[in-house]
Amino acid sequence: MSRTSLLADHKVEAIFHPSDFSEASEIAFGHALKIALMTGARLTMLHVTATDDLAWQDFPAVRDTLARWQLLPKDSPKSAVGQLGIDVRKIIATGDDPAKACLRYLDKHPADLVVLAVHPHAGRMRWLAKAVGEPLARRAGQMTLFIPHGVEGFVSRQDGSVRLRRILVPITGTPRPQPALEAAARLIRGLQLPAGEVTLLHAGPPGGMPAVKLPAGTGWSWHRVARDGEPAQVILRTASERAADLIIMTTDGPDGFLDVLRGTTSERVLREARCPVADLPAGSMLG
Repeated sequence: MSRTSLLADHKVEAIFHPSDFSEASEIAFGHALKIALMTGARLTMLHVTATDDLAWQDFPAVRDTLARWQLLPKDSPKSAVGQLGIDVRKIIATGDDPAKACLRYLDKHPADLVVLAVHPHAGRMRWLAKAVGEPLARRAGQMTLFIPHGVEGFVSRQDGSVRLRRILVPITGTPRPQPALEAAARLIRGLQLPAGEVTLLHAGPPGGMPAVKLPAGTGWSWHRVARDGEPAQVILRTASERAADLIIMTTDGPDGFLDVLRGTTSERVLREARCPVADLPAGSMLG
């Protein structure tokens, strides 16, 4: 399989995966590792701890995962990972505010893609448990793949296979919806996915659905659907009815994934979605 940029024409060179070592983070790690393999990107895993009792072996086992996926022999040396064309780094940061620690790291080491597990926390997402005055990243072009708690996602932990057949793309007039369609098309081509379907969903009357140009050459079917109702409710209901494997949302502004979580519609979708959610900031280079 060729190393096509998975989510954009611009090459994904750096992937950032904050981990809290939960089961959800293990699933997010599998997605981050698979994308790194597809793109030849550097993968950085960061864990924030308030104590000094963390060891490197507490991180997800990269070589064991690659061996389970039958990409490396068992008990391979560390150097074998590099032979697959990827660079995996593990970072331990000390502090009591994971979001701020991630901000500090990303300020010095920008990433093209963030892959993050999100958990419910007192009715909100855990990353919002502490007030953070800045978004997690202020880099136009940064895309974030969220793996909600309790969701297995589209990359198998057992063998690394990709199970992605149905993509839901909510579209509105603002922000401009075309980048989300192009991101979906590049994802399909980059993963060389078998035939599936993309549903373009407009929360409103059919006459208000924005005009878009359907990408060519994907081998997938594209459907337009318009439904009246509150946007988050419409998105969640349609995702459930169509058994969506992935939701791709374009959000207004390039201010990183904390801004997505602050948005009423996006936050509710993330809190209740039963599949991964990808956020593409409006105006980003990934569009």
